[in-house]
Amino acid sequence: MSVQVVPAAAAAKVPEVELKNLSPSEAEQQLGLSTAAVDAMVPPAGGGDPEAPAPAAERPPAPGPGSGPAAALSPAAGKVPQASAMKRSDPHHQHQRHRDGGEALVSSDGTVTEAPRTVKKQIQFADQKQEFNKRPTKIGRRSLSRSISQSSTDSYSSAASYTDSSDDETSPRDKQQKNSKGSSDFCVKNIKQAEFGRREIEIAEQEMPALMALRKRAQGEKPLAGAKIVGCTHITAQTAVLMETLGALGAQCRWAACNIYSTLNEVAAALAESGFPVFAWKGESEDDFWWCIDRCVNVEGWQPNMILDDGGDLTHWIYKKYPNMFKKIKGIVEESVTGVHRLYQLSKAGKLCVPAMNVNDSVTKQKFDNLYCCRESILDGLKRTTDMMFGGKQVVVCGYGEVGKGCCAALKAMGSIVYVTEIDPICALQACMDGFRLVKLNEVIRQVDIVITCTGNKNVVTREHLDRMKNSCIVCNMGHSNTEIDVASLRTPELTWERVRSQVDHVIWPDGKRIVLLAEGRLLNLSCSTVPTFVLSITATTQALALIELYNAPEGRYKQDVYLLPKKMDEYVASLHLPTFDAHLTELTDEQAKYLGLNKNGPFKPNYYRY
Repeated sequence: MSVQVVPAAAAAKVPEVELKNLSPSEAEQQLGLSTAAVDAMVPPAGGGDPEAPAPAAERPPAPGPGSGPAAALSPAAGKVPQASAMKRSDPHHQHQRHRDGGEALVSSDGTVTEAPRTVKKQIQFADQKQEFNKRPTKIGRRSLSRSISQSSTDSYSSAASYTDSSDDETSPRDKQQKNSKGSSDFCVKNIKQAEFGRREIEIAEQEMPALMALRKRAQGEKPLAGAKIVGCTHITAQTAVLMETLGALGAQCRWAACNIYSTLNEVAAALAESGFPVFAWKGESEDDFWWCIDRCVNVEGWQPNMILDDGGDLTHWIYKKYPNMFKKIKGIVEESVTGVHRLYQLSKAGKLCVPAMNVNDSVTKQKFDNLYCCRESILDGLKRTTDMMFGGKQVVVCGYGEVGKGCCAALKAMGSIVYVTEIDPICALQACMDGFRLVKLNEVIRQVDIVITCTGNKNVVTREHLDRMKNSCIVCNMGHSNTEIDVASLRTPELTWERVRSQVDHVIWPDGKRIVLLAEGRLLNLSCSTVPTFVLSITATTQALALIELYNAPEGRYKQDVYLLPKKMDEYVASLHLPTFDAHLTELTDEQAKYLGLNKNGPFKPNYYRY
């Protein structure tokens, strides 16, 4: 008997949007945008094979009727002899087992005869020796999926590649790596994973139509020529598409990660191979995190003039350590609640000496990235880490902003009983009208199965709350900052930490009670799972346009303050993504536009409008 391995049999059109009836100079006057920003928003004329699945082992057929467990599981099971068939079909025959292990047939008159013995043969698996010889002798710390799946010897999954390196214990800071061009101006986990990262980037490009449309501008005018952008964001396939788009538009980029767990190692390797100075890997220490940021900034002969930040850590680092460099920055683009809060603090104190663009509060970021992205990714992150069922579970969501709304909607749809905590009476009333019970955390902390924070604040879940939680309560964070859960208070001698799997820890109390802490209180979806590419396309396009606007704005347009993205840009970003759904916008007639007092091409809502 043998088991054979049988191989299984196995560009999106870039939409274009025209800004009609507006020359760049007219748009600059009417919309308050720079000419270069308007030019970047007008696509040029003209229009703009997945791999086969890996082989899977064919399973042997299920045992037939009458086959015992031993026959089904034993590798020595062979053809059933004739006598064995008789004893199943003839009620007058009984069978018993000899002491030596052989079978005997007992007839109705008491005569005992020995049954024919089954000749045991060892199964030879087809190409078994050849397949095992393909495996490397040193496999290091591999993920479970790579250990049990033969198909993983031929290709990486995004999760498997994080720990694939045979020298996994070696810090990337201690390695000497070079890309194919001979450059060593990067620090990633394993530059050899670049090919797999490139495949992931190519997949992401198919779901990011707006960025690909902007990239077409690189064929002619480069609105970011001369820009030196230092960035600190999550390093994923989607961010890679943004970085390569910025490079195609003329910018020089240096990049670090804003989260120690969210970096995709193979994507970082692909960027480094393409010539981008990237300093990031999954599982950085706190010291590594700041070291990577400093390597991006502190480069001899390289003065950044633009900052793209997610969380404010990069901005804070340059402001504190390199004040002279900070004063030469032309603009900052920030996309998180935490980072925007830090910018407003600097502005209020009179210490913000450069203009900044608040992308987080743009409509396209709030309504799409924060709401729709979290509505899908919260379930993905919890499923991957805990394998739990949501139906009937009691969940408390701290904060009912756009992130909280997305989380609550997803969990409610799955049958969970959802409570909400909130400090803002308007958001609180929205939660009540959406059918959620508004509570204080202390009122439900003993009974809930899951606690999710999404406030952007600090110490939302304190040690007192953690002490009162029920056994096996799951605690996680969907806000950007890792300050919402007081994780530091859990690192005490009386509590035991037990690693369950990647990004999942049991924290055990002396009485045996334990909680399940995900990603050590850091952002759940990007630390433990992924987020929808299409939604990130909206945010990334908004970031790119904000950089173009700040870099090309004439002196004096933006003062040393924090600004919202111009409404026209928000509408343009949204319009670039509509063709994906084969959606058709209704156009105003001249009479209707005059009646409403609007330009036929927008903007269609005033800045104070709440979507």
